[in-house]
Amino acid sequence: MTLTKRFEENKLTIIGTAILLLLLAIGFQSGIFSSREAMEQFLRQTGVLAPLCFLLLQTVQVVIPVVPGGVSCIIGVAMFGPLYGFFLNYAGMVTGSVISFLLARHYGQTFLLKFVSEETFQKYISWAEKGKKFDIFFLLALILPGMPDDLLCLIAGLTSMSLKKYLVFTLLGRPFSLLAYSLSGTLILENLTALF
Repeated sequence: MTLTKRFEENKLTIIGTAILLLLLAIGFQSGIFSSREAMEQFLRQTGVLAPLCFLLLQTVQVVIPVVPGGVSCIIGVAMFGPLYGFFLNYAGMVTGSVISFLLARHYGQTFLLKFVSEETFQKYISWAEKGKKFDIFFLLALILPGMPDDLLCLIAGLTSMSLKKYLVFTLLGRPFSLLAYSLSGTLILENLTALF
C-alpha cells in the first residue's frame, strides 16, 4: 500500500488528531492546563455543556473513528481531571461501543467498509470466524491500550455474539485501557505543565 493511499484512508483520523493536538497546544499556551484557576474559568465559560459536549465527542469517536481513543481520553483527563475525566471517557466509550455494535448488526459489512479499507476489514474479520478465540481476542483488545478495539466493536456486531455478552465484555474490559490512558494522560499533563 502506497503512502498516498494510506494517507487517503486515514485522512480524517490524521486531520482530527492534528486539530485536537492544536487545541491542546493552544490550551497550554493560554494557561488553561497550567493552573486550576484557568481551567475552572474556561469550564465556567463553556458552562454545563462542557461535559455533555465531551461525552458526545467520546461517543462519536468510537462509532466514527476520526480521533484515536487514546488522544480523546487524555483530553478528557486534561479538561475534567483524572476521576471525572475517567468517568466521562468510560460513559462515552461504552455508549459508543454499544451504538457501533448495533449499527454493524443492523447494516452489516457495508457499514464497516465506510470507515475501514477492505484490506483492514479482511485482516480482522478472520478472527470473527474463530468463535471463542474471537471472544478472547475482543476482550483483550478492550483491556489493552493501543489495540484496534473500536474496529473490533464493529466487527463484533457481525458475529453471533449476543448483545448481553457484548455489553458484559465492554463494561468489564473498557476500564483497564481507560485507566492506562488516564494515568499516562495525567503524567503527560504534569510534565507539559512543568514546561509551560
